Amino acid sequence: MATPAQWVAGARPRTLPAALAPVLVGTGAAAALDGFRLVPALLALLVALALQVAVNYANDFSDGKRGTDADRVGPMRLVGSGAAPARQVLTAALLSFAVAAGAGLALAALSSWWLVAVGAVCIAAAWTYTGGPLPYGYRALGEVFVFVFFGLVAVAGTTFAQTGRVEGLALAAAVPVGLLSVALLVVNNLRDVEGDAQVGKRTLAVLLGATRTRLFYVGLLAVAFAVVVAIGVVRPWALLALAAAPLAVPPSRVVLSGGRGPALIAALQATGLLTLATGVLLAAGLALSG
Repeated sequence: MATPAQWVAGARPRTLPAALAPVLVGTGAAAALDGFRLVPALLALLVALALQVAVNYANDFSDGKRGTDADRVGPMRLVGSGAAPARQVLTAALLSFAVAAGAGLALAALSSWWLVAVGAVCIAAAWTYTGGPLPYGYRALGEVFVFVFFGLVAVAGTTFAQTGRVEGLALAAAVPVGLLSVALLVVNNLRDVEGDAQVGKRTLAVLLGATRTRLFYVGLLAVAFAVVVAIGVVRPWALLALAAAPLAVPPSRVVLSGGRGPALIAALQATGLLTLATGVLLAAGLALSG
């Protein structure tokens, strides 16, 4: 029987900045466009956090059932470690999906019923990352889907829920958020690259190899802040997000120096902090630009 602490660890709280940052930035974009609405913003936040927890439990369940979590260095795996039976982890995932769906229905009722379709696609994408007969996370497509759903969909969707429009500013602001979220996945997969290769899990890190994956990680961070600069040309207050750039140095140093195992766990945590700080500052800058 898993302890409460193990269930919390299994939810992988270090990944939550990837859910929080896009909602903050989408809300900042809505404020810049004079469309900020508190209740839809809070509901969007609940949807994002519940989906993130759901996908973490769903991945734990699916990877555990496939046997790909048997030998990992990273965060607690409930099924793979034997701490919790697969049925309980599946139930936790389904309950989290239900919370996200309930909040999403409330959000759609307040803004647009088109969000129901968006939410359904998000849930399907969350489940099929490692679940189902053709999990795209095993086919080097995880980074593409993370950029789309944690960047474009999450940011623009949050703005749309408040303004009722798909805005170019929101789409532009989604790019750095999406790239930083991809960087979280990249460093996570870099940590597991050897074990994933052994069990046939073909992540992008496995295909690229460790050396190219390390360069890819740093490139993602560099391009993310280059896009912030580009946004700042039109919305100068957005340049506040550059204050988070120094936080990219420690994890980049670890990754480029060949860090492995526990060192990459620290880099993952640092990347989460970088993502959250950038999201907070970019959101604030966008709101001030309005």
